[in-house]
Amino acid sequence: MRTAFLTLLLIHSAIHLLWFAHAFDWIDLPYLKKEIPGMVGFSWLLAASFFLWSALQVGRQKPKWFLQALIGVLLSQMWIFSAWEDTRFGSLANLIILAGILVGYAKWSFEERFQADAESLLEFTKKSDQILTEEDLKPLPLIVSDYIRRCGALGKEIVKNFRLEFEGEMRQLGKPWFSFSSEQYNFIPNPARLFFMKGRVKGLSVWGYHSYQPPNARMVIRALSLFPQLNIESPEMYPTETVTFLNDLCLFAPGALADERITWEQLDASSVRATLILKDIQVSATLYFDATGDLVNFRSEDRYDVSKMERFPFTTPVKDFREFDGIRLPSYGEAVWHYPEGAFSYGKFRLKAVHYNVPDTNFPDREESGRVI
Repeated sequence: MRTAFLTLLLIHSAIHLLWFAHAFDWIDLPYLKKEIPGMVGFSWLLAASFFLWSALQVGRQKPKWFLQALIGVLLSQMWIFSAWEDTRFGSLANLIILAGILVGYAKWSFEERFQADAESLLEFTKKSDQILTEEDLKPLPLIVSDYIRRCGALGKEIVKNFRLEFEGEMRQLGKPWFSFSSEQYNFIPNPARLFFMKGRVKGLSVWGYHSYQPPNARMVIRALSLFPQLNIESPEMYPTETVTFLNDLCLFAPGALADERITWEQLDASSVRATLILKDIQVSATLYFDATGDLVNFRSEDRYDVSKMERFPFTTPVKDFREFDGIRLPSYGEAVWHYPEGAFSYGKFRLKAVHYNVPDTNFPDREESGRVI
């Protein structure tokens, strides 16, 4: 769709350049019967310039391309009305571009809400030079403290927040996989998790925003960032997103497991139960470790499948450990529901980047993340 829209912008700008050339008798367009004043000709050149500028922004996947396109449409349509008999078919192209502008603005606005929420929470994240020490690990089961050492978190700065980027595939029960990319921020001292996903289903962009700021949790899914597909803010979302928050700590911020809000129970030589207790909620999960000490699975009974609004066992098997921002983490994982009729994997996640204790949302790669048509 983005390629088709880009092509339309280029063709429309080329037509305006032809009209400009005709106004100054550089070429002859027989179908233009009305005499075109020089001022109108320059206006068409200006409109073409805005369309070309917008096309360049679309090609570079810049988020605010629609501003230049809107100016181009206004200039174009104003002079199309002045020569309606000869140029009226240009209105159709302007109408299509205007629809694209509406979608572009909706996408920018939807994602900007996520970025604004993240920036607001980051402002309240205090800078800390505290280092994770052996003393911090003493209350933990040996298998957990060994896991933290193995990941390389010992001796590093205590994590206050972290940012994750994923690529992968998701699906709903009975439906095919669709690809997605995502960006998220997690905040630890005052728990919060903001997850923004960009998917493409049958060629149509479908974006989603999960906001977890206890005691509130909400999930919004929109097609073209305009048309609501899901908007869930039910009581079941709170424990569900709290489990996800705990899952993120276990897999992607192992040093943060040295937290007095998490209690531990050793189950056997290769598994422990972690219980996260916040002010008004408590969730638990079982962590499974392999013979080398890597955390290879996470299982909780406290998460709701929001499509059914029922609790089912939830697991996240992971593998392929490698280093991200100085910490050894799994680079691949799945999200699996365990229904009575069998296991159903609904998400495949490939970790692309991790950043710990980020000061703000200004990452150079953000604008290259495909936020246009």
